[in-house]
Amino acid sequence: MGTLLETKFEKMGARVKVMSLPAHLAQGAVRIDVRRDKGGEYFDVRHRSDVHVDVLDVKSHDRHLLLMTRSREAREAKSKFLCGHDERAWFVAAVPETARARNVQDAKDALKPPAVWDAMRERGVRRKDRDRRRTAAFVRQGEWFFIPRPKFKADESLVLKDEPIRRGGGKPHRCQFLFRTGGETVRVHRRYPNGLSIAEYSALPKHVREMKGWRTMARNARVYVKGSVRHSDHATVWLDVWHEVVMNTETQAAAMRQVAFLD
Repeated sequence: MGTLLETKFEKMGARVKVMSLPAHLAQGAVRIDVRRDKGGEYFDVRHRSDVHVDVLDVKSHDRHLLLMTRSREAREAKSKFLCGHDERAWFVAAVPETARARNVQDAKDALKPPAVWDAMRERGVRRKDRDRRRTAAFVRQGEWFFIPRPKFKADESLVLKDEPIRRGGGKPHRCQFLFRTGGETVRVHRRYPNGLSIAEYSALPKHVREMKGWRTMARNARVYVKGSVRHSDHATVWLDVWHEVVMNTETQAAAMRQVAFLD
């Protein structure tokens, strides 16, 4: 099976290393990562021995494929992952199970949130242009979409400078100007990258609460950015008016827990 997968990954210009593990050594049904060795980046796929791994679709021209995993005894639902190359690096994104993606394009479409589809309809973006990084409806950088809101007015006294936005423990995208409104106040630390509610934070032992590096942030707030947005794996984007920030839909996928994010 490893040889067949290697051939399909090679079609999109990537290397893959596949390892089948007994149940007592496996970290769940499957774990997918992007790693680096002396030959460069490669996909690392480690799966439990009773889990079947297959590639449903390969698009060589834009270096993407759709990977599917399923238990041979059907104890777990099928999981699907979009693997590909985006600007400067390889990536893997879990695809929401409800999308029932059958090919690469289905997966790309499933990862676009409703706000992006709404913006495309409102601004007349042609369907054939929906995968561009910049359209009249949005600018995309990695997993983040920035939707123009030219009429939005931010309270300048609350605008943050050089502020990060991030998914879990991944490398942050740094925004020149950022404004948050609403949401739940959370305490964030490198040990708790997704944040803890005030109640959860208060329940921690005193020595943990007193660790250096805690920050107060807002979870599920509406976020607006302007100016430059920087990330080492992507070209810097420039937003000349306020843009609303929305993330792709991979957080809706149960399979997301099987991806080791390194972006």
